[in-house]
Amino acid sequence: MKQKLLLDVDTGIDDALGILLAANDLETDLVGITTVNGNVSLQQATTNTLNVLTLTDVRVPVVQGAASPLLRAPHFEKAVHGENGLGGALADIEPAMLPTPGFAPDFIISQASRFPGELTLVMTGPLTNLALALQKCPELPRLIQKVVYMGGAAFTYGNITPTAEYNMFVDPEAARIVLQAGFASLTQIGLDVTRKALLYKEHIDSLGDSPVKAFIQECTAHYMTRYEMRNGIAACALHDPLAVAYAIRPELCETTLLHTDVETTSRLCDGQTICDMQNRLGEEPNVHVALTLDEEAFLSYFLTTIQHGSR
Repeated sequence: MKQKLLLDVDTGIDDALGILLAANDLETDLVGITTVNGNVSLQQATTNTLNVLTLTDVRVPVVQGAASPLLRAPHFEKAVHGENGLGGALADIEPAMLPTPGFAPDFIISQASRFPGELTLVMTGPLTNLALALQKCPELPRLIQKVVYMGGAAFTYGNITPTAEYNMFVDPEAARIVLQAGFASLTQIGLDVTRKALLYKEHIDSLGDSPVKAFIQECTAHYMTRYEMRNGIAACALHDPLAVAYAIRPELCETTLLHTDVETTSRLCDGQTICDMQNRLGEEPNVHVALTLDEEAFLSYFLTTIQHGSR
């Protein structure tokens, strides 16, 4: 039986590649996509999601969610993802579909209730929508098979502040609600592993000519320039595609079950994820934290799958 996935995205460049991966994996049943503000505004994230889906034959509900974090102002990342969030790609196309009416937290609850014990949530933006769903439906963790989120930095430096990863920084209050909700399986795909998931120009060149390849070339050009400025490497970090890939193929990463929390009241460390390796806090472990990645296997899977172009 195909694995049922629901993606929650703030569609910038790497979210878009994660959508393509999920849409083109023949072993998955993508039941819908929810959008949230993060890299870009909610409206732009929704537009980008619809535009990316035009590159596939997949037509699933795309439901808009939270337009801002729970308590904080939005913090967009146009310097990384460009004005439209996709490095200028797909700016002039007509989407093949419209957003589905509704509110993302309600859609998450409805799909979890429709497929109790079967649904995997893959969260590649701030965790606002899932936190709102939990506030509406506290029993949600009993309905979800597993949650995989791209976010956090267990034992490495941040990518938005010295200590915080972007998704955790944007809405740490939402992240804390999710971390404390009691999901049976909650996995962090953070910077410890996503910084090892690097897409280089030669990887893109290896793809067969197609609209998907042209899109990846265009949208990642901006990202690679920015990544080289910051890190000295001309590459695109596949943060969000790795979260999608792990949800489908968990053998790609090794994880350690740790008590994990997020800082919400610090002048310097807001959004920092605290992963208690030595159990110094004496709290129950709640998150499977990814610490190692089979880089070759992941890139082979990613490149092979997105070349399908459609189901």
